[in-house]
Amino acid sequence: MLSVYNTLKNKKEIFKSIEPNKVKMYVCGMTVYDFCHIGHARVLIVFDMITRWLRESGYKVQYVRNITDIDDKIIKKAIDENVDYSVITENFIKEMNYDAAQLGVISPSLEPRATEHIDEMIKMIEDLIAKGYAYKADNNDVFYAVSKFNDYGKLSGKSLKDLIAGSRVEVDKFKQDNNDFVLWKSAKPNEPYWKSPWGNGRPGWHIECSTMSNNLLGKNFDIHGGGQDLQFPHHENEIAQSEAVNNCQMANYWIHNGFVKIDDEKMSKSLGNFFTIRSVLQKYQPEVIRFFILKAHYRSPLNFSNKNLEESKQALTKLYLSIRNFKIDLAFNINWDQKFPNQFKKALDDDFNTPEAIALLFELALKINKDKIVEDANLLVKLGNILGVLSHDAETFLKDDANASIDVEILIKQRNEAKASKDYATADKLRDYLLENNILIEDTPAGTVWRKK
Repeated sequence: MLSVYNTLKNKKEIFKSIEPNKVKMYVCGMTVYDFCHIGHARVLIVFDMITRWLRESGYKVQYVRNITDIDDKIIKKAIDENVDYSVITENFIKEMNYDAAQLGVISPSLEPRATEHIDEMIKMIEDLIAKGYAYKADNNDVFYAVSKFNDYGKLSGKSLKDLIAGSRVEVDKFKQDNNDFVLWKSAKPNEPYWKSPWGNGRPGWHIECSTMSNNLLGKNFDIHGGGQDLQFPHHENEIAQSEAVNNCQMANYWIHNGFVKIDDEKMSKSLGNFFTIRSVLQKYQPEVIRFFILKAHYRSPLNFSNKNLEESKQALTKLYLSIRNFKIDLAFNINWDQKFPNQFKKALDDDFNTPEAIALLFELALKINKDKIVEDANLLVKLGNILGVLSHDAETFLKDDANASIDVEILIKQRNEAKASKDYATADKLRDYLLENNILIEDTPAGTVWRKK
């Protein structure tokens, strides 16, 4: 049976969906004002892996990942570049989707944009005011009165008296309490706005997700996910809004992936250790990045470094080398009662334990190298595909981005001719030249093969 670590309960629980064989999952997506960074990559890949495993386990998954397309940072960038805010968001939505596709991330079932649900946000704010959970301030902003919600802090474990104003919300003299957060922001000059009962303005960040999850998945749904950094205040505020309006639990299971560190330090633009997905893709194949992220358990801190990426590249290369000489049957069916599939399933059923699942892939690769059985090679590929790896032809992966300025095949032919004529000095020079250009060659009974170093 599948068990998941539920942040709301701070423990693993047996997963039981609201409807049999169906899962409704909402994950907080990106604010589209810049290129996605490696922290975003982890969110994209982790919840893609979770979706893949749920579907492999027989669930029909309705996966919603929202887009925040109106925000202070978006507005600032639009003003700085003297363009409409939609120009910024359209551009970076395209860039986000490109990065996600490169990383092998399957598109979510629905990808709603905040600006498509403004009317519903206004309605939810009106309901909160009517129930006494929100109030209009003198500056025409609308705030949520945190003290009115008795369960505030139940997700993060924070007590109300110890809380400070949440991120993205400046301490405001118009608030009744510093812990209150904004639901509706009155428009400043030259800002985009929508009409509302409280004047022209736009929604606060937190109300977006409460509204979109409520509209698309219902008042109570199975899984709400996102990065650990969103646990407080964003997800805490979502619970306060949704449960105050709907009088029921918002999500049954809360799943959060861990932080990404850069060389054991917190990733930060100010520290100069901030990496976009795009910049990392210039140095590493997309599947190497995906493999690197899945090697760590999704809840653990992830230390991003060139050393760790290189290790992941070499490890993934070993898996591809084990299947290099086999013709893979993509129609191969997994027998889950057999040893490796059964252990693989147990690993992923244990809170999506990808490190253990990947360790099993290497055990299977060792067996392939020893026994040379094609069914094992087929199984390795199929199990890898569930994680979104081993999705390429082995030759394609192993030769990817090889030095285009040299003709590897001709040089190998010249080396083999030199060996045949016992001109070993020339053969060695050609081997060394290839190695200097990051090409590794290997003489096998079937002939000389090569791959990128």
